[in-house]
Amino acid sequence: MSDHLPSPPPPAVGADLWESVEGLYEWLDANRPVDGPDGVLLRILKLSEEVGEVAQAVIGVTGQNPRKGTTHTWDDVRSELCDVAVTALVALRTLTPDAREVLTRHLEGLTRRSLGE
Repeated sequence: MSDHLPSPPPPAVGADLWESVEGLYEWLDANRPVDGPDGVLLRILKLSEEVGEVAQAVIGVTGQNPRKGTTHTWDDVRSELCDVAVTALVALRTLTPDAREVLTRHLEGLTRRSLGE
């Protein structure tokens, strides 16, 4: 028995961000080993794991671990940042089917506060 989940189906050609998020959410939900509130918490905790991978890549690209040296590239850092963003969007979708609207409203508020009306 494999320790890995079956791969999600590829997104449709031209699928937008939110179609992909919905597909990943459905795939994860269909294959989640833990249901209920604990499953939701674990989905959110996955975000911390992904942020840690960004930190590991930054340390690796700058060679900050003398024992390991330079182990990553800036492309690795960018890729890990994308994983953080997608993981956050899937976690948000896990909490609400209105994830797109929630993010849009939140971003509008942040933009107003930061950049003005």
